[in-house]
Amino acid sequence: MWSVCNPRNEEELKECAQLGKSLSRLSQPTILTILAASEEPLHGYVIVQRAAFSPMFGGNKPDPTGIYRTLKAMEEQGLLSSVWDTPKSGPAKRAFSLTKAGESTLRRWIDSLACYQATIGELREEASQALGIDLPPTPLCSAH
Repeated sequence: MWSVCNPRNEEELKECAQLGKSLSRLSQPTILTILAASEEPLHGYVIVQRAAFSPMFGGNKPDPTGIYRTLKAMEEQGLLSSVWDTPKSGPAKRAFSLTKAGESTLRRWIDSLACYQATIGELREEASQALGIDLPPTPLCSAH
């Protein structure tokens, strides 16, 4: 029942969308965290690879198109900057970096995520009461 908390395959990942586990808006703090932890600009494909192993995606590769769209939107919002990396061989690629505005946004996300966690705890209690059951123990939701 709780396997969808940490999906192991594509079918469970689809179920995650129904449970809110794959909320696209949580891609933003995931990307901000990946870039904040990096000492150098990162190409989009590296961000996709690292996102797969973040708590948000639990080892499953996120939709690259969605990540690239999010990167573009975040750059337009001033949270990221990018430069073209033009190697002598192979295609040109964008390398993304966190801006000061991105750092400030990540700091706000830290607080927002704590508020989400508290709200979700309250919702779990209300849902259990609505079903007339005791609040189930918190499941182990990640491989950590």
